[in-house]
Amino acid sequence: MNILEKTNFKNLGEKYVGKVRDVYNQDDKVILISTDRYSAFDRNLALIPCKGQVLTQVSKFWFENTKDIVQNHVIDFPDPNVVVGKKCAVLPVEMVVRGYITGVTGTALWILYQKGQRDFGDFVLPDGMKKNQKLDQPVLTPTTKFEAHDRPLTSKIILEEKIMVPEVWQKVSEITLKLFARGQELALERGLILVDTKYEFGLNEDGEVMLIDEIHTPDSSRYWQANSYQERINQGLEPENFDKEFLRLWFKEHCDPYKDKILPPAPAEMVAELSRRYVQICEQITGVPFVAETGDIEKRIENNLKKYEI
Repeated sequence: MNILEKTNFKNLGEKYVGKVRDVYNQDDKVILISTDRYSAFDRNLALIPCKGQVLTQVSKFWFENTKDIVQNHVIDFPDPNVVVGKKCAVLPVEMVVRGYITGVTGTALWILYQKGQRDFGDFVLPDGMKKNQKLDQPVLTPTTKFEAHDRPLTSKIILEEKIMVPEVWQKVSEITLKLFARGQELALERGLILVDTKYEFGLNEDGEVMLIDEIHTPDSSRYWQANSYQERINQGLEPENFDKEFLRLWFKEHCDPYKDKILPPAPAEMVAELSRRYVQICEQITGVPFVAETGDIEKRIENNLKKYEI
């Protein structure tokens, strides 16, 4: 099966390589190409067939279904793996929002809670909570965007360090909660629980807030199957999940993904299973049968982006 590991286009503008996307910057626009790279624990761990196409198609669905809440950067989807967006001044905060207490990474709400933390700055959690329990209301746990490692932030820190001016922070916080509510509502209609997610925002030339990058993808979000959630929780089981948790868990069990220089390769059957899950959640969210593109992906993208060459 074809896999897109990276791109190397000479005439699309200055290239920046992110965890998953190759980004080409032009004067007034930005070209985001989603590859099949799989990233967790601040590093690339594997290549997952169809992943880049899924991320782009899921984002396309959600951008379309949230544009009444906030304007987004989308100009065009010229290729199944590509979005062309308006350039803007990116805000230096990743807006993480959580509806449940869960997770396995060092910054996960459940891990911090297990260690005894109850006061998270903008909210306090009660004693006696169980893993994967629904929170009384969604909470914001923003982090820095442009630092080497994501640093947890609170409203107090954001305003004291002048990371954002108060009115922009207020606006972005409100928009984040509205987007998450819409995401949870539409996900539930499709038999899914949107557990947590993160958004990135920028300011356009008029200083207006704009949603950028991606939205409610299996990379930026955690999804569970809704119909089995309560029964599995009652049995002390993990919810049926459609994200990358099981591969994260495998790496956690077989190495120290934060410290080990060389990691074991991801098992082939797990890579295939994760690809299947990405495709399944894409179909479940969009309601459209997934058609994996054939042929040379990089060549196809190059042809589809000819009009954006500079």
